[in-house]
Amino acid sequence: MKCPECSNFEDKVIETRESKEGNYIRRRRECLRCSKRFTTYEKIEDVPLMVVKKDGRREEFDIDKIRKGLYRAVEKRPIPIKQIEQIAFKIEEMVSTSDKEISTKKVGEFIMDKLKVLDKVAYVRFASVYLEFRSLEEFLAELHNLLKKEE
Repeated sequence: MKCPECSNFEDKVIETRESKEGNYIRRRRECLRCSKRFTTYEKIEDVPLMVVKKDGRREEFDIDKIRKGLYRAVEKRPIPIKQIEQIAFKIEEMVSTSDKEISTKKVGEFIMDKLKVLDKVAYVRFASVYLEFRSLEEFLAELHNLLKKEE
């Protein structure tokens, strides 16, 4: 580590402490040339998970967007928050095990699969936004497909 005072690269670590959350390590160092003491922080490099949008743009994965969509879909439905959080956790897990990049199509299909099993009304609400129905006929076709699979 380069000394901020004299730019020497040789130092010794005097003290090491881990943060309460375990997110980083704080180290007190002393320069071996000028004896200046300074603090450094060490943390894991966080490579952002990326989502590839329908138009090809990429943006950082945001689990809060997933949660908001799920909560909107299940609004006023008898579904425990714990189940929504489990779906959100599974999605985050799926994204993190991918090659740091995943398509919104894959994420949307995963959400729809989970909602279809959990609650049909929530599924239809989510599908109506995700599938971007352009007409009432498209919406009704999806409802008929859903009803056929229930029979």
